[in-house]
Amino acid sequence: MKKFELTFTFLQLPVDYAMLILAGFAAYALRFTEFMQSIRPVVFDLPWQRYWPLLLAVTGGWILIYAFSGLYTADPNRKLADSLRRLVMASSTGFAAIAIYVFFSLQKFDSRFLVLAGYVLAIIFTGAGRIIIYGLKYFLRKRGIGLRNTVIIGKEAVAEKIKNTFFVQKGLGYNVVGFYEHFDEETAKIILEKLPDEIIFTDPKANEESALRAIEFANEHNIAFKYSADLFATLSTNMAVSAIAGIPIVEMRRTRLYGWGRIIKRIFDICGSFILLILFSPAFLAVAIIIFVETGLPVIYKNERVGQNGKKFFVYKFRSMRQKYCTGSQFGTAGEEALKIEEDLIKVKNSRVGPIYKIKDDPRVTRFGKFIRRSSLDELPQFWNVFKGEMSLVGPRPHQPREVEKYPKQNKIVLAIKPGVTGMAQISGRSDLNFEEEMKLDTFYIEHWSLFADLIILIKTPFIVLKGKGVK
Repeated sequence: MKKFELTFTFLQLPVDYAMLILAGFAAYALRFTEFMQSIRPVVFDLPWQRYWPLLLAVTGGWILIYAFSGLYTADPNRKLADSLRRLVMASSTGFAAIAIYVFFSLQKFDSRFLVLAGYVLAIIFTGAGRIIIYGLKYFLRKRGIGLRNTVIIGKEAVAEKIKNTFFVQKGLGYNVVGFYEHFDEETAKIILEKLPDEIIFTDPKANEESALRAIEFANEHNIAFKYSADLFATLSTNMAVSAIAGIPIVEMRRTRLYGWGRIIKRIFDICGSFILLILFSPAFLAVAIIIFVETGLPVIYKNERVGQNGKKFFVYKFRSMRQKYCTGSQFGTAGEEALKIEEDLIKVKNSRVGPIYKIKDDPRVTRFGKFIRRSSLDELPQFWNVFKGEMSLVGPRPHQPREVEKYPKQNKIVLAIKPGVTGMAQISGRSDLNFEEEMKLDTFYIEHWSLFADLIILIKTPFIVLKGKGVK
């Protein structure tokens, strides 16, 4: 899901909350107007000092009702009319719950009025908020901002209808960058050059073999895959059904980290990394001073890794090797020479099988470097990668580009999410695992992610480090 859509999905909740608060304030103020007092004088037993804290609490419960009504699901294809209909139904549920309490507790007219007025104004205010959000999204999409680059595959009327709808209704958020009758090797090469956000395959039942190849291609290159039939419903545990141009569309998702799952994990990462950066600041200072005294600058080593969707970034680590052996652009020509030395060491001292490597008894590591590697203190600067959004606290291990290039196609699913400082593989054996075992654990985590699982992995990590299991 694109950041554009995630941003608006996230914004909807605070906008609704603010609008509900305004509705409550407006209802209270309305009771004091001359017109309402002419009907019945104010005999309030609910002063403002008691009203506004109560309003905040009731609004929180109202938001929960909205959430259970599906008003915050991350569906970019949902129509405004459907959202407004759900909004009225959810607000009516909230009104009914409060009304039942008010009437059975024999509250005075003023409280009953506040409930009824608050209900009507809640629909008006939150409806207006959603119209504004929808209008802003539509305005930006019409100007080419936030569009999902899409490839359509199919030759029947369904494919043409979807394509024409996208061309006419830019506000839907799709930009068609390719339209092909079938999927084959030649089509795959062309699609790869375009790097679309998603592929829509119409009526895969008519060409099952071609559809299966397209699914494999999409998974390999981390491209969202949608189809207009239910033939492949058993192929994925993470799916979403929506409608485009009146046609049911099923999206196969490789992970639960979609929509609010992705938003919640990012909030968790920001808060967690910020706290850990502060908590470990004394350790940061101590390790930096020792490295500087032992071998000088630089203290931080930047190593190129592959992140989400194959995007390259520099992971930060405390330098554990002597400067002359450090690889990467950070060290210029010396880094290139160091890379040749490393490649020679891999040939004779690699202890792992497969695309990834581990140099056993690495002679390049300093005395203190061995300690910080064994204790994982060298990875503390990665909390900054997490705070920046390049990594997550929990996720697959980030590997180097030359390792990722050798990944089998089926293992590239680990690039569907951000790599982690720790992860299921790290707490299940660290470097003792072979490549296939590591990939299976990471794939399982991606397909069955939950915030609870992240918490368990984070809690287990320091105990695994202290045990020294799978020491690097």
